[in-house]
Amino acid sequence: MATKPGILTDWPWKPLGSFKYVILVPWVVHSTYSMIVKGEGETDLVYFLTFPFLLVRMIHNQIWISISRYQTAKGKNRIVDKSIEFEQVDRERNWDDQILFNGIIFYIAYMTIPQSHNLPLWRTNGVVITSLLHAGPVEFLYYWFHRALHHHYLYSRYHSHHHSSIVTEPITSVIHPFAEHIVYFMLFSIPMLTTVFTGTGSLVSITGYILYIDVMNNMGHCNFELIPKRLFSIFPPLKYLMFHSLHHTQFRTNYSLFMPIYDYVYGTMDKSTDAVYETSLERSEESPKVVHLTHLTTLESIYYLRLGFATLASKPHTSKWYLWLMWPMTSWSLIITRIYGNTFVVEANTFGKLKWQSWVVPRYTIQYKLQWPREAINSMIERAILDAEMKGVKVLSLGLLNQGEELNRNGELYIQRYPQLKLNLVDGSSLVVAVVLNSIPKRTTQVLLRGKLTKVAYAIANTLCERNIKVATLYKDEYEKLHLRLTTKLKSNLILSTSCAQKTWLVGDGWTEKEQLKASKGTLFIPFSQFPPKKMSKDCFYHSTPAMITPKSFTNIHSCENWLSRRVMSAWRIAGILHGLEGWNVHECGDSMFNIEEIWQASLRHGFRPLTMPN
Repeated sequence: MATKPGILTDWPWKPLGSFKYVILVPWVVHSTYSMIVKGEGETDLVYFLTFPFLLVRMIHNQIWISISRYQTAKGKNRIVDKSIEFEQVDRERNWDDQILFNGIIFYIAYMTIPQSHNLPLWRTNGVVITSLLHAGPVEFLYYWFHRALHHHYLYSRYHSHHHSSIVTEPITSVIHPFAEHIVYFMLFSIPMLTTVFTGTGSLVSITGYILYIDVMNNMGHCNFELIPKRLFSIFPPLKYLMFHSLHHTQFRTNYSLFMPIYDYVYGTMDKSTDAVYETSLERSEESPKVVHLTHLTTLESIYYLRLGFATLASKPHTSKWYLWLMWPMTSWSLIITRIYGNTFVVEANTFGKLKWQSWVVPRYTIQYKLQWPREAINSMIERAILDAEMKGVKVLSLGLLNQGEELNRNGELYIQRYPQLKLNLVDGSSLVVAVVLNSIPKRTTQVLLRGKLTKVAYAIANTLCERNIKVATLYKDEYEKLHLRLTTKLKSNLILSTSCAQKTWLVGDGWTEKEQLKASKGTLFIPFSQFPPKKMSKDCFYHSTPAMITPKSFTNIHSCENWLSRRVMSAWRIAGILHGLEGWNVHECGDSMFNIEEIWQASLRHGFRPLTMPN
């Protein structure tokens, strides 16, 4: 929002929220109906294809968003080294409004301008006229309009909304108040209306011009340079035909749209533009100190990645009804991840001097639970570890990849294969235990432990027994397994319970809904697993999966980690960061576990905060 919002700031359909797309329904229905009832010779593809063209533009913009976020996460050719936060994502969530606006104008123009009917596919003179009109009046008028927008009166009421984003993403290019978009469309309509009224218009000249605007807008705001320097060497005048990168950091220069010729003419070309361009091209991929390995969870989770839909990624993972409409694409993603066998960078953050990245193994949770793909999954993880070693990574945390003994023995498999590894593998179990223990309310004397007995579960039970807190289990086999792990002195604190009256339950994978319903009113459920339990009881309390709130100095956080809230990070991720910050030169995988109290105190010392303090 602008600092002093002027008239026509908001889009007319803002009150509709996510249902704003209904404004196109009358036009889509009418065009489809006309296509069906009219004869073959009377059918006008221009009218019928308007809506599919709008979808193509949306998909095109989304591709730019994903590529830009992937490229800037790697760091190669990046322009601006500042972070994006949730506020910017929220501000830019309505990037498709201008496409809806264009669609309505196109439909109205078709209904009111007879010359727009039955346009041919191609007319050379129309393409030439469109190019000349854009380079001439459109760029010229845009330059002066943009320059006027930087006058304090218009800037504070309108254009400051656009410039709230210092670090731009492709969609930043279209984040303007409604009033600005009206003027922009008037400018861009000059070539289109001219060719239509002069009888030189064609489908290619109009759609091509719109796509040209989209491509240049996205490219000019993607925060990385992709035009090779040799292109300017081959064709030097190209420097007058494309640019934008510096305008969001240097507000009083670079006012042109796509062609900076008028900035050169009027002396507003920033002197550092060429230097920044060359510096950005020379930037190589960043080498992080800490890498977190993770994988996809549900089939829908691919849309919640930072590289997916920005709006979805900025919110905790919850199922959305409209994602069911995308099941054909979702199914294809499952096939593609089956074929693609390499990890990829999805996120990059900075915490003080520590550079941290998150890499994704392209496999879903369901694939980890099957027997036949395990060898291939372990091979991918192994390649990621060796790649990280080659890049000089100091700590690699396994995160969701730590699926227990049945997959890779809590990461110990890789240590045995490569005993000379310089990087440290961390499964994060010590901090997970610490977070769970510090989530238990004070004055608790007895807890019920239920779920799959993992390395974390054994450590929790052992520590609680050391603190003279009774640990109850419901099943004899679980009791016997825990009993074998405890020393003689501690075994008296382990009990086989015949009831579910305990007010604090520590739950993991394998905990059934039927067992959950047996809990008494007011029971607190604290998960020690990576996946949250399904909430079945309205009169009970559910704690988050082991996680902590990140300090404000942890930058570039603008996506949520699976089902966790904003700026909340799982203990599995934080553990690797702490190992990197403290310089602990030890592995934490297999049966080994780092000192629980030491890593808990380290997390607090570095500014991580518990989600809730126990009573």
